[in-house]
Amino acid sequence: MIGLGYVGLPTALALRAAGVRVIGIDISADRLRDIRAGAVDLAPQDRERLTDALNDAAFLLTDDSRASAWADTVMICVPTPVDRHQVPDLGMLASACASAVAHATPGQLILLTSTSYVGTTRDLLLTPLAARGMKVETDVFVAFTPERIDPGSVGHSQDLTPRVVGGAGRRSTASAASVLSRVCLSVHTVGSPEAAEMTKLWENTFRAVNIALANELADSCAVFGLDPRAVIDAAATKPYGFMPFYPGPGVGGHCIPCDPHYLLWQLRAERIPSPVVEAAMRAIAERPGRMAGLITAKLAARGIPVAGARVLLVGIAYKRGVADVRESPALEIMGLLADWGATVAFTDPLVPSAELHGGTLAGLTDPWEQRWDLVVLHTVHPGMDLSRLGPEHTVLDISQDRRGPGSAGTYRATGATGGARASGVPGGSGATGAVRTTGAAGAAGAAGAAGATEGVGTHGTHGPVGAPA
Repeated sequence: MIGLGYVGLPTALALRAAGVRVIGIDISADRLRDIRAGAVDLAPQDRERLTDALNDAAFLLTDDSRASAWADTVMICVPTPVDRHQVPDLGMLASACASAVAHATPGQLILLTSTSYVGTTRDLLLTPLAARGMKVETDVFVAFTPERIDPGSVGHSQDLTPRVVGGAGRRSTASAASVLSRVCLSVHTVGSPEAAEMTKLWENTFRAVNIALANELADSCAVFGLDPRAVIDAAATKPYGFMPFYPGPGVGGHCIPCDPHYLLWQLRAERIPSPVVEAAMRAIAERPGRMAGLITAKLAARGIPVAGARVLLVGIAYKRGVADVRESPALEIMGLLADWGATVAFTDPLVPSAELHGGTLAGLTDPWEQRWDLVVLHTVHPGMDLSRLGPEHTVLDISQDRRGPGSAGTYRATGATGGARASGVPGGSGATGAVRTTGAAGAAGAAGAAGATEGVGTHGTHGPVGAPA
């Protein structure tokens, strides 16, 4: 297994649990140290598997990329991010593929799982292997099989999620399907690596567009004073032609904010317009700014200027139940508020600290004794106890997550009521949000839009912030 991140490590553990001897390769000494110490973010089942694996001599961890030559099957699971200009960063993927090619041995199967542009398997594996004089389908076998891990979700475990496989030929596809069938119940084969690559881009582009649409329609609901969640739930009673996606504070994680850009990047090079996807990704990128504007509007409605205001974010992970802050909207929201002069802090039981403006911001473990001008619910983790929120706190719920404290009955805050428009404030563009209140103020917090959280079947990336990649 080349790459022991959120995909590679659980996959390695699943294979090991299936009786496969596993060599885990990662060039990060810090990552290997954390894995050996058990200090990694894993689902409960995978945490148990890791404990067992660390006591098994057949589970080898190393930073020596040459170790891939010892394997019958090589799986490549490395990140494929985008840079600050939203251009694919293929550096890690190219390096991992080059290493696999350099150490490929006769009879070996090479599986690429990292999401990337259509043609990646051919460009980074098939062509270089041929240049080495190795005949694919005879000397070596190659396939693309996109990962579908849903971090933080116990309902979509790896073993229950079908895998898609597209091999360089019939023998590669069959060999890949045989290996993957050891860790999942169903393997769906397609006719080429390119078809498998496009499958993953289609999946996550579909999600991105629907998330952007959910945000936009939630804004529309706010105009009419309607609870978007109630409307979505009602629409979801239709047994065909509708799939619920839910609004939230934005999109984070490793997939949804990144993967569609791999498709757009390739289409732009071919001068092929994709206006729907372009608009969706632009809306997704703008969402955190809209939320920051909404926060300033809420403060302004109470006569509090953002400069000097004290704002607490509750939960900054990109998704419930994970410790991952990659691409989390909370980071941009906190950064904007800090730029505008606010004093920003956060509390998150899964995230001890975060990078902000080049420094490290430590999370607060007990923020409730301090005075806050506004408490912003961003990501409410399962089991998070917010019972100490009280009438003295004014709360803005941009999580829009009914599975959160409201539904759990541990949330009893009161404060300002209703939604407020964000126009005319820094970063604002008319988005409205929800302040959940009880008691005398009364208004329930369903007045508005917030970023995007997927509703069903999503990967975190995936995910909604609520939500995958």
